[in-house]
Amino acid sequence: METVFQIPDGHEQVVLAADREAGLTCIVAVHSTTLGPALGGTRFHPYADHAAALADALRLSRAMTYKAAVAGLDLGGGKAVIVGDPASAKSEALLRAYGRVVESLNGRYVTACDVGTAPADLSVVGRETRWATGRAEVDGGSGDSGVLTAYGVYVGMRAAVEAVFGSADLRGRHVAVQGVGKVGRRLAELLHADGARLSISDVDEAAAARVAERTGAELVGLDKIAAVDADVFSPNALGGAINDATLPALQARIVAGAANNQLARAELGDALADAGVLYAPDYVINAGGLIQVASELQSDTYDAARARAAVEQIGPRLRAVLDLAREERLTPARAADLTAERRIAAIGRLRGFWLRSR
Repeated sequence: METVFQIPDGHEQVVLAADREAGLTCIVAVHSTTLGPALGGTRFHPYADHAAALADALRLSRAMTYKAAVAGLDLGGGKAVIVGDPASAKSEALLRAYGRVVESLNGRYVTACDVGTAPADLSVVGRETRWATGRAEVDGGSGDSGVLTAYGVYVGMRAAVEAVFGSADLRGRHVAVQGVGKVGRRLAELLHADGARLSISDVDEAAAARVAERTGAELVGLDKIAAVDADVFSPNALGGAINDATLPALQARIVAGAANNQLARAELGDALADAGVLYAPDYVINAGGLIQVASELQSDTYDAARARAAVEQIGPRLRAVLDLAREERLTPARAADLTAERRIAAIGRLRGFWLRSR
């Protein structure tokens, strides 16, 4: 019988915490620690209600487990959400109260930045916990993870373009970029530097205009960007960009972007394949930020060159996923899941043996 104490969706632990004086309400979802501590960002968002916040935390934390596994990291998956508008609710007291929640988990969950949080915020969180990565560079962290997230998507997009068109060269390729925030704008600049033609869209029209001025991109309405006749559609905003409304209008041959949970429903991975569209699984190519903050855990001093070299491996990892999809007649989305599940099963057994033998 289902009860309020049942942990849903295969998660190991879900924590609801509050500090009324600080104005904090948060949820920490630990999906898996099979490969190591659960690492995932903190999303600060004005959710409609706690049910929506919980659903987001559960969905995102599961994706982090798969992202870390495919990226070859010895980490599990977790995610935290803080309920509220970061523009008005964020404060030192709230962030430090949140840091104490993270510290109470004693390393089972390691936090980082996500939508609504920035490196300076993680520096404040880190004053209360050892388990905060992605802090500002001045505080010894790796800084803005959007830099390597964008670079990883760029590397993955080149691999996807090579798979479809026979060459990774982006010169003259048309890319429709949805969302030009801290990741999307950097991705647009990388693509522009490679000679790609760009169409862009963002809820912040002024931000989109600034990117268009720097890159020569065509400005497109929010409701039109998925239907642009482009080679690549790149979702870089919130999730669900591929849905029942956008899929029929999609003209691109490739979907490759930084947004998490791009498929509104898992079945849409099959629909993309049936339509002849190559989907670069989001958690495979957007792992650059995770790789960056994970590298902070490897030594006392962050090594930017080492992190960038690790992000370069996103291309070969995507090619391996696409090879598996072809060999076993799977969609890329299912092949990515299978790659993650096989590594979790294999390495999890080894870790379990080591723990039992101690």
